[in-house]
Amino acid sequence: MKMFKIFGILFFCGLLTPSQEVPPDLSCAVSPGALRNVLSGAMLQNGLLQQHLQSLVLPNIMGEGGLLNAPISITGLHLVKAQFPDLSVILLPGIGVQMTIVAKLDLKGNSLVGLLSEIIDIVLDVSITANIKCTNYELGTVQVIIEDCLCIFGAVKMKLLSGLLSLSINDLVYNQLTGALPRLLCSVINMVVNLVSIQLLGTLNAVIPLGTAGTIQYQLARLPFTSGSFLALDLDGAVQQVGGSIIPHDSSFAVLPPVLDKLLVLGLHQSFLNEVLSLLIQRLSQRFPCTPEAFSGAKQLKEAVMTLLPAGCSSCPRTDPLGVKIALSGSPLLLLETNKATLKLSVVIQLFVQHLDESVRNLLLLKAVSINVKTS
Repeated sequence: MKMFKIFGILFFCGLLTPSQEVPPDLSCAVSPGALRNVLSGAMLQNGLLQQHLQSLVLPNIMGEGGLLNAPISITGLHLVKAQFPDLSVILLPGIGVQMTIVAKLDLKGNSLVGLLSEIIDIVLDVSITANIKCTNYELGTVQVIIEDCLCIFGAVKMKLLSGLLSLSINDLVYNQLTGALPRLLCSVINMVVNLVSIQLLGTLNAVIPLGTAGTIQYQLARLPFTSGSFLALDLDGAVQQVGGSIIPHDSSFAVLPPVLDKLLVLGLHQSFLNEVLSLLIQRLSQRFPCTPEAFSGAKQLKEAVMTLLPAGCSSCPRTDPLGVKIALSGSPLLLLETNKATLKLSVVIQLFVQHLDESVRNLLLLKAVSINVKTS
């Protein structure tokens, strides 16, 4: 069901202690493992971060070094490939989400050492850590920002066909690259985080049609909240009939159980589910002839009913066929208990005589007030 887009929502925002002014209808608690999976899929697995890193404009490297302190020039430096061995997530209580991406950058450029010009390959390991936070909640939306971004570099590996490299060239390249790359890499991370946040936060404000019966609309109810072990998200939902008004329901605050070893805990209020079910379960009344083929025991039932009819009931000839009609009465009721959910339906069973002139005479009305359907 489209409603479970909310599984993909989150998984960004962290952030401030939630206000209790707006009661939620849906509550989610998500673990760091689920956050990691969502961010990895949205940024790395689809190539989004790789794509934006390859648009980096890297500065030229100039200096003295090599044989006899010959001038060194490295130009046209660009990213050939980026590998991402790891992405990790830490929840910062009351602050937000800390994301760390380990990357291996493969760079290529044109080098000039003295009078010798050739292609140079540079491989650089870097760990990028960014603190992500949601702020400025308004009308179901939030702003996603990066408060801090830190780059930690590993060793630089360089290769020339001639092999004319010295320690001074390594130091020169390392110092100039690590001086320029943090600003460039953090700028790309900020851009990608914003693109992903727009995509994910778009699932927080949705209108979902329920066939021809009505719609469900939900949006973020407040700023998300982080503890040391989970991220909590509350949504404000509304159920509306087609051409009608919003169906009122209790939307008091729900306390979710601990996430523990689960990736995601999703809580839906019982009253909210009842209003959804009232739209989904709208079967038309069922009507069928009371024949042995259509109704088990119809012959015995017909004989029993006919014995109850007054002897002088001339309008109820015993040769007229019996009919049965079953219709829902009122709205379905969902009861949530520990490890159990029970759906109660009320139905009216009508036994009637169908005359030859198509008129109907009711013989029996039976209301079943407790037809229980257990779900897990």
